[in-house]
Amino acid sequence: MLNLKSSNINGKDLQLYAITDRHWLNGRTLAEQVRECLEGGATILQIREKNLPENEFLEEAKEIQALCKEFKIPFIVNDNINIAAEIKADGVHVGQEDMDAKKVRDMLGENAILGVSASTVEEALKAERDGADYLGVGAVFPTSTKGDADSVTFETLKEICETVSIPVVAIGGINADNLLKLKGSGIDGVSVISAIFASDDITAATKKLKELTEEL
Repeated sequence: MLNLKSSNINGKDLQLYAITDRHWLNGRTLAEQVRECLEGGATILQIREKNLPENEFLEEAKEIQALCKEFKIPFIVNDNINIAAEIKADGVHVGQEDMDAKKVRDMLGENAILGVSASTVEEALKAERDGADYLGVGAVFPTSTKGDADSVTFETLKEICETVSIPVVAIGGINADNLLKLKGSGIDGVSVISAIFASDDITAATKKLKELTEEL
């Protein structure tokens, strides 16, 4: 069973949700980049690895988890329920094409943080019924990071926020130039990948995004 109660996840925890991506390592380690991100003020971090061998993913997850514990923020594993359970990560995030959210909840118990991706009101409501603690809704802007993501209009994003009772995080193509276009939608936070990890100065980029989220 995972180690952070779902009741501890709220809008403040989700304010600036960083998701890792190794495309921009340029000879550095992911841990080095994550530390800079956490120093910049990310409030929650998700490790996302689609192509790393399981044993390497496990060791990397342990290293990133230790950093999140140091900075006292929740650590979420994308998709891989087995690794999340093995290292007692704080939670898991699954997409619509991954394992059914209800099965994940049954496997990991009530104390796990469970995030679910959604792009429609129907998907959002089902995820909430199935035990999701928060939703990742997008893509709200065009993005190359997740090429298979459905696009979500501002109106749909707002409707989802108004319909569900759990926190909502917007995702997809969000950066310092467009973040405030989401103001008034009702979101609790934004999820960011390239606007942090593709930056030459990860700490400064994260600080800037954190400041902007304060205006949401």
